[in-house]
Formats: sequence, structure tokens, C-alpha cells
Amino acid sequence: MTDDHYFSADPAVAFARTTVRADVWGQQLELESGSGVFAHGRLDIGTAVLFRETEPPYGGRLLDLGCGYGVIGLAAAVASPDARVTAVDVNRRAVLLANENAVSLGVADRYRAVTPEEVPVDAAFDEIWSNPPIRIGKAALHELLLTWLPRLADGGRAVMVVGKNLGADSLQRWLVEQGYPTQRLASAKGFRVLEVRRATE
Repeated sequence: MTDDHYFSADPAVAFARTTVRADVWGQQLELESGSGVFAHGRLDIGTAVLFRETEPPYGGRLLDLGCGYGVIGLAAAVASPDARVTAVDVNRRAVLLANENAVSLGVADRYRAVTPEEVPVDAAFDEIWSNPPIRIGKAALHELLLTWLPRLADGGRAVMVVGKNLGADSLQRWLVEQGYPTQRLASAKGFRVLEVRRATE
């Protein structure tokens, strides 16, 4: 079994739902995940590291990039009542699950999951949070980041978790080369948590 279906708009694998329970930023979340969506039935290790090594965003306009069933953006919405979250994923099954989870958590008025083409071209974000889809390949990942990082508002930042063995350190160097100051916030369980600032002029 490969991970390719996670990055497909319409996964071919039969749709089976599984409940995931997670303690995130002091909040108990109960979410529905689904087959054909990243981390079906679990909170993946990288995302768990991201939560453990960071504080929740204060609020503002947030983007959950590659949202899957929605755990990062939903945790932010629950923990930060002033946050307004846009979550994006190419996988329509993930978008469906994320929006359903927003309803069940009572944050649907401040959370919206969509496919990338549904995000207005002039939308800007104070923070981007992501466990990015590294396995789509370096060229596609670079294209993804160069599409969304320019959406950061003045003073904005992106917080990402990336596996060390999947190129976290080389990605950090590349981001700096692109004009995005990047620092390592934490390193745990083979993952790096990176903070990326808006590109310098």
C-alpha cells in the first residue's frame, strides 16, 4: 500500500470512518478520520510532536495547509476562540471529514475546509500551520510552499513539522535561500518543528 491515495482528489479506496481521540493543547478532541485520508484512525507522530512542542496560536487568520481530517486547524479553532481557520486539502474526502468535524466540535462558524482552488486569490493569513505532504516529492513540495507562503501577512509566520529523515534540514536551508527566515523551534522523535517568517523584501 502506498500513500498516493492521500494526495488524490478522490481516493479509490473504500470509505471507512474511524474515530480518533486526542488530547491537544489541553483540549480533548474527538474526530472522525477516514480511509484514503492521511493518518486514518490515528494522530500521526509528526503532528503529535508539533502539538507537544508549540503553544496554540493566539487567534487571527490561520491556514491549515494539507489539513487531512482537520486535526491541526480544528485544535487551533478550539484552543483559540479568536482564530478563524481556513483548511485546505486536495483530497475531497479529507475536506468533507474536516468540515463534519468542525460541526461536531462547534467551531463551524470559524472553520472552513476547502480545496485549494476555492481559496480566494487575495486571501492572506497571519499564520500557516502544517504537517506538509513531504512524500509528494521535493519539486512538488517546493511548488506548494512557494504557492502558500507568499500568502502570509506582514509579520506572519508558518509553523511546520518535518521528519529529519525526510529532509527537514535541507528544507530549512532551501527556505532561507528563498528569502524566508527559518528557525528550528524543536527537535523530537526524529522530527523538526520549523518556524518560517514572511519573506524579506
